[in-house]
Amino acid sequence: MLVGAITVEMTKQGLKNGFIHGWAVGIGGMTIDLLLIMALYLGLANFLALPYIQMPLWIVGAVFLLILAYDSIKNADKDITLAGEKVTKSFFSTYRNGILVASSPGNLVFWVSVFGAVLADSFAENGANQFIIVALGILTGILMHDIGLLTIVSLTRKVMNRNMIKWTSIIAGILLFGFACYFIYEFIIDLKNFI
Repeated sequence: MLVGAITVEMTKQGLKNGFIHGWAVGIGGMTIDLLLIMALYLGLANFLALPYIQMPLWIVGAVFLLILAYDSIKNADKDITLAGEKVTKSFFSTYRNGILVASSPGNLVFWVSVFGAVLADSFAENGANQFIIVALGILTGILMHDIGLLTIVSLTRKVMNRNMIKWTSIIAGILLFGFACYFIYEFIIDLKNFI
């Protein structure tokens, strides 16, 4: 699995608030993944691939990621729960972060271009049953990735202190900012090609 914005956010939340909160981000991401599978099944992949649809998505995604990056850096020393302490952050807020990150154009374009091609091919060759099997295989792979990553993060978290977690959150914010800049770059490229 490629390291993307969802992986960064899952790792950050997993370190700051434990396995369940990191997984909440992953579940938020998988919610969008499931919706995209359904959209691909219904033939909406071609619509999402249109340049005048993708361009606004790049900007909206960049804004979401910039907000998450800012929040990650600004609140790097807040809401840190060390192993054994009671978590104060809500499950829903980390789930929402997963949905926001997964709604970014990078994820949408990845789904449309990579998984969309695989799923469309399986649908064209073998019909709906094969499509569902391949889609379930993809979701199972994502779930295994999330659980494996968060298991490592939760074990690592037990030996980290507040300062180490704070700096990890700052680095995660910088990486999210980098993804946002990439989205802005893609928007500019698409805009130049469109004009």
